[in-house]
Amino acid sequence: MKSEDDIIDYDNCIAPWLGKTVKIVDYHLQELLNANALDLTKEQMIVLKKLHEEDGINQNELAYLMIRNKSSLTRLISKMEKKGYITRKQSVSDKRINKIFLTSLGKSTFQRTRPVIKKMINTVEANLSESEKKLIIQTLQKIQTNFI
Repeated sequence: MKSEDDIIDYDNCIAPWLGKTVKIVDYHLQELLNANALDLTKEQMIVLKKLHEEDGINQNELAYLMIRNKSSLTRLISKMEKKGYITRKQSVSDKRINKIFLTSLGKSTFQRTRPVIKKMINTVEANLSESEKKLIIQTLQKIQTNFI
C-alpha cells in the first residue's frame, strides 16, 4: 500500500501545467512562423530579437541571455549563419571572442516576425484581465527565482 508520501497529485502541481503550456505555445508559434513563410525556429527568432536589441553582442553573453550552453548556441548560430541571418566576427581586442551581428536579411526577417509575435501575444493573453496578467507574470518570476 502506498503512503501519502508516495502519492503525487500531478493535476494540482504547477510544473506539468507550465510544461504543457510551453509546448502548446511553442507549437502554435512555430505554426504561425511557418504560415507566414518565415524559415525560423523559436530559438532563431529569439536570437534575432536579442541581436535587434544589442547587435554585436558576444557569443558567450548571448548564450547566457538565452540560457543555453555554448555548444548548443554555436550550432544554432551556425545554422543561422548558413541561412544568411547573422554573421560572426572575431573581436579585435580578443581573438577568442566572437561577436554576432544581424545581416540585412536578419534585420528584415526580424521585422517580419513582429506581426507574428503580436498575434501570438494576443492569443496567449486573450480572456485575461490586466490584473490576471500581472499576477501570472509575478508568479512566474517567483518560480524562476526558486531555481537561482
